[in-house]
Amino acid sequence: MFNKLFEFSQEKLNYLYENSLFLQNIDKLIFISIIAIFITSTFLSSDVIGFLALITIFLTIVKLLTHKGAGIDVKTYDIWLLAYFMIVVISLFGSTLFYLSFKGFLKTVTYLGFYVSIANYLKDHKNHIPYILGTIGLCVSFESIIGFMQNFAQVSEISTWQDVSKLNPEEVMTRVYGTLKPLNPNLLGGYFVAGIPSLFAVSAYQFCGKFYKSALVWGGLGVLACITLFLTGCRGSYIGLMVILAGIFAVSAKYLWQNYKKIYLSIIGACFAIMTFAILCVSSLRARVLSIFAMRQDSSNSFRFNVYHSSIEMFKDNWLLGIGIGNQNFREIYGLYMKTGFDALSAYNIFLEIAVESGIFALIAFLGFLITLIKDAVKFIIKSADTKRVILVSAVIISICAVMIHGMVDTVFFRPQIQFVFWTMAAIAKTELKQLEQSV
Repeated sequence: MFNKLFEFSQEKLNYLYENSLFLQNIDKLIFISIIAIFITSTFLSSDVIGFLALITIFLTIVKLLTHKGAGIDVKTYDIWLLAYFMIVVISLFGSTLFYLSFKGFLKTVTYLGFYVSIANYLKDHKNHIPYILGTIGLCVSFESIIGFMQNFAQVSEISTWQDVSKLNPEEVMTRVYGTLKPLNPNLLGGYFVAGIPSLFAVSAYQFCGKFYKSALVWGGLGVLACITLFLTGCRGSYIGLMVILAGIFAVSAKYLWQNYKKIYLSIIGACFAIMTFAILCVSSLRARVLSIFAMRQDSSNSFRFNVYHSSIEMFKDNWLLGIGIGNQNFREIYGLYMKTGFDALSAYNIFLEIAVESGIFALIAFLGFLITLIKDAVKFIIKSADTKRVILVSAVIISICAVMIHGMVDTVFFRPQIQFVFWTMAAIAKTELKQLEQSV
């Protein structure tokens, strides 16, 4: 339906396109706006980043209306995503706090619009995927260098970021937070989880192209980002990093297991040994990791359990359409369910948050999108003989899976710095998997 509308508009405006320097260079402007979003995400506020995303969406709409042949490709996972969006719209109009929910709805429109925009751009510019991943990797590297320096500068906490009531002074970690707004180590940890696969992907991509020195540099930046991730003290990102490493080892087994089994196992063993040694020898890191298993004995864990309990009660009372989308809307309704002294901005779990805000069917649709996308990606990784494409698809799917796992215990997924990386990864996966769906 939309493509027919675009075709009609293109017929009427084709003359304008052919005689406009602006329209003939619109793809370049879209690419610049995409890159600008990633770069500015490292230091500007959410509102400014969102404004840049709206520029990208606007330019894409202009292109679709004027450039002959431009259109939107709809894949299986896009149908799930469309279903999710339609349910969110219904939830919006069913919300008792329409104004607050509408503000959250506009954010969702921006994120999904950005996904459509970047997928549409990459459809005709697949060769730019490594550049986009490289830009994300460079931004992650910048944050890792800043964070690494903050650790040695012994930066002070801006708020209470860890329970120190049962820790000795040497067990208190200096939690680094980089330059992302708002300054928060959990946000930085989540950003690393979303972006670290890009660094290792570019490294492997360069290695396949026989640019060995460049590959070594990118790999070194990836290791530095992993080290700084530990310095954030974000326990959810520790789990996300484990998912990233497991994914990298699983994909590399396709190429190393048969002929280089001993080297492959040695690398895995060395990584495991290094991490174990670091946890055992660095008292602050050891205390932070062990606090994951402290359950109610750790105040942060106890807080999350209280939020989960209250959020589940919210879901039970609003299971069909939810309360309406948006963290401000959530906070208002949450006040009716929370335990005294345990206010929260979100459910601290992506899937519980979606269920609470938009109902059970929105959760099913979002899970359908993820499962379908991941299933097709795994099928491609196993069957494809194109090593470079396998590297790109592996990187984006590992990033998506790691972000989802991290998001099961944290709230930072809904920050634009992570959202735009997440939807970019999904758009890259859609672009690279296009041939697979056509063959199936």
